[in-house]
Parts: sequence; C-alpha cells; structure tokens
Amino acid sequence: MSVRRDMARSLPTDALRRVTGSLFLLGSVTFAVAATVLSSTFDWPDILREPAGVVLPAFAAGGTGLVWTWFATAWTYAILAVPVLLLPAALGRSDDAALRVATYVGASSVVLSLIGFLRWVFVVPALTQSYVTGDATTRAAAGAAWTAQHQFGGALLGEHLGQLMAVGWSVTVGIIIVRTRVLPRWLGLVGLAVSLLYLLNQGDILATTIPGFPVWDLAGLLGSTMWGLWVAALGVMLLLRRTRRDFAPVRSRAETGAGNLDMIRPAAGTGAR
Repeated sequence: MSVRRDMARSLPTDALRRVTGSLFLLGSVTFAVAATVLSSTFDWPDILREPAGVVLPAFAAGGTGLVWTWFATAWTYAILAVPVLLLPAALGRSDDAALRVATYVGASSVVLSLIGFLRWVFVVPALTQSYVTGDATTRAAAGAAWTAQHQFGGALLGEHLGQLMAVGWSVTVGIIIVRTRVLPRWLGLVGLAVSLLYLLNQGDILATTIPGFPVWDLAGLLGSTMWGLWVAALGVMLLLRRTRRDFAPVRSRAETGAGNLDMIRPAAGTGAR
C-alpha cells in the first residue's frame, strides 16, 4: 500500500497539468497578438536587417506607443518560461534526465530572447534620441553604437542563442513524446518538423556577419509562426489530457497475478498452521 501511495504522490495533479497547459496557451497567444501589432506598426522582423539610418528614424516615428509595444512583446514571450519549467512535473517525468536538461535550456532561451526584446525598451530609445537630434558626428557615433548592441543583444543573444536553445528544447520534448506516448505521438512528430524549420532561420542570422551565407527568406516567418502554433497545441493537449489515467504506469497481467499470489500465499500458510 505504501508503494501505491508513493506512486500516487509522484503522478502529476490535474491542477498542475491545467496550469501548465493554460500558461503555454496564454503565452503563445498573447505573444502572437503583440508580435502582430509590432509587425504592422514597425515592419518587424524585416526591419531588423536594415541599417541604423533606417531603423532609428522609424523607431523615433513610432513614439512611446512603439516602446510599449516592444515591452508587451517581451513580457508576453517571457510567460513561456513558467510552463517550460513546469512541464516535466506536468508530464509525470520529473526524473527524466534529458527532459530536465532540456527544461533549463528552454528556460534559458526565453531569458535570452527577453534580453533581445527589452533592449528596444531600455537601450534603443537613448540611441534614437542621440541619432535624430545630434549633428553628423553624433549620428555616426549613435549609428555605430546601434550596430554593436544590435549584433550583440539581438543577433547573438536573442536570435542565435535564444532560437537555438528553443529548438533544442522543442526537439527534446518532441522525441520524448514520440518515444513515450505521454502525449499524442503526432504532437511530437510535428514538434520535430517545426523545430527543423525554425532552425533554418539561423541562415539569416549568420548572414549578418558571413556574407554570402545561404538564406531562405521565409524560414524566419514560417519557422517562428509554426513553432508558436506548436507551443499552443502543446498547451491544448495538456488541457485535454486526463493526467492520472494517461500517465499512470500500466502493470502487466503477469505482474498483477504475481502480486495476487503473493497476497494469497501468506494467508494459505497461516491456514495450514
């Protein structure tokens, strides 16, 4: 009986599963809304590859509203860090070493992306002010500073490392789903396909420093969109899944029979005495 109690304690609760699924869904949907607003008002993400002479005047024209849009985009994406950390327990696989490592990688990817987004709130406005109000020398200095912070905080941290880690997390989760069937197998297969597509966006990032590097222009749009939809689907599947029935270990008939015999034998022995 004590073994059964310990097993029951280790199983994910319905409440935890629902919270994790809801946060995956909330994060992906709210980020999609914020990113859509950002795209329509600031031509994001295409404008990321433009020089300072294009980006900074456009940013200045956006005013305070654009800064708040970047703020909303950053923190709606940051929501995903919480369900990423909760996922192993929600799946009943807290002891899975690969998933534990992937969880830290996934949470770190959110933090790196958050840094990339928030520089538009705390760094870019000051550079923009210097650029649009300064003389030629000041504009040149602001433009150089813009390029440096953009390549470091944006291309390196937010896009290269952030996206690579996000892909690593989703690949691991996809493989675990396919192998264990802890969630529908199709979800794992789609996760693997979407992750590969998202990975192709690295060509566009590397091309900022390696001229002539192969670039597929649609990789960023399709990869990020499909990855976001997959995260939302992960949340929905967690909400629809009945935790205890689906995640509880299934005992074979042989094991059950052996257990019944073990329970009967002491009683038979006692009767013989």
